[in-house]
Amino acid sequence: MTADNEHSNMNKTSIDDAAIKAYLQDNPNFFENHPDLLELIQLPHESGRAVSLVERQVAVLRERNMEMRQRLNNLLEAARTNDKLFEKTKRLVLNLLDSRDINSLVDTLYESLGNDYQLQYFSLVLLTDTTRLPDNPARVVGLEEAENQVGTLLRSNRAICGVLRQEELQFLFGNKAGEIGSVAAVPLTRGQSYGILAIGNSDPNYYRSSMGTLFLSYIAEVLNRILPKFIK
Repeated sequence: MTADNEHSNMNKTSIDDAAIKAYLQDNPNFFENHPDLLELIQLPHESGRAVSLVERQVAVLRERNMEMRQRLNNLLEAARTNDKLFEKTKRLVLNLLDSRDINSLVDTLYESLGNDYQLQYFSLVLLTDTTRLPDNPARVVGLEEAENQVGTLLRSNRAICGVLRQEELQFLFGNKAGEIGSVAAVPLTRGQSYGILAIGNSDPNYYRSSMGTLFLSYIAEVLNRILPKFIK
């Protein structure tokens, strides 16, 4: 066979393949009208043996079904998690609204974060004159000291996630700073700065910069409306 003949046969095969493919695309019911052909078509399989087109289609459909089931299970699990988070948050908000004073508010917040949400580390820093809240369970510092230590966080006006500097961890979490790998924190601001709410985890990758902070920001919004009643 000459090179020209071989080239011609290759082109003919290519054209025939393209024509067959186009025909089958235009006639998707072809194999329904010729079911006997399905059993004659052989396809390679990962196991090494050839299988019929029907077997291959069944296997593909089974794999897709398993994939769709996994996606559905993931969606259902996410929905259940969100439902639980909503119930916890609703309970916390209602209890915060019932707080009689700043001490009961902080106790309520810490009780929920520790027991309901089961967070590893959490902290509320209140920014006011320390003589006004001498026995508060939260940390109370002056605004000037806070600006010197965590000024960037206070000026952000939004929740942040990630790894903080050691002095920032020390300011937020005190003697627990060395145990914390990553943090999600949000300034409490409404007209003026009232404090900082922070949660931490020992894993440096747990709170990442790309992580959503909807839950934390929502609680912060509630605190922004309650704290002015107790911190003058």
